[in-house]
Amino acid sequence: MIAAAIAAAPQEAVSDPDNPPTQAGDWNDAIIVHEGGYPAVQAALEERQRSRRPCKAPKKILTTIPFDADVLAGLRATGKGWRAHVNDLMREWLARRE
Repeated sequence: MIAAAIAAAPQEAVSDPDNPPTQAGDWNDAIIVHEGGYPAVQAALEERQRSRRPCKAPKKILTTIPFDADVLAGLRATGKGWRAHVNDLMREWLARRE
């Protein structure tokens, strides 16, 4: 049964636009573990986390705010960085309320 599946498989690589081939740089941050399984991967990830520098700015908190479709379209139309612009506008609005 396995031999039949192998014989029926295409002999050359099949291109899949939803799953493009990896590039050499895709593996730069990969953690390779040959022995030890999940605990070894977890330990490697924890070590990597400890070696990172602390964040310079406070982390942002993800939230969901429902906007009307036309408002959201208008915000997105302002281009790259529109979320940061909305954040700045909300900060200004809050400062005016004080």
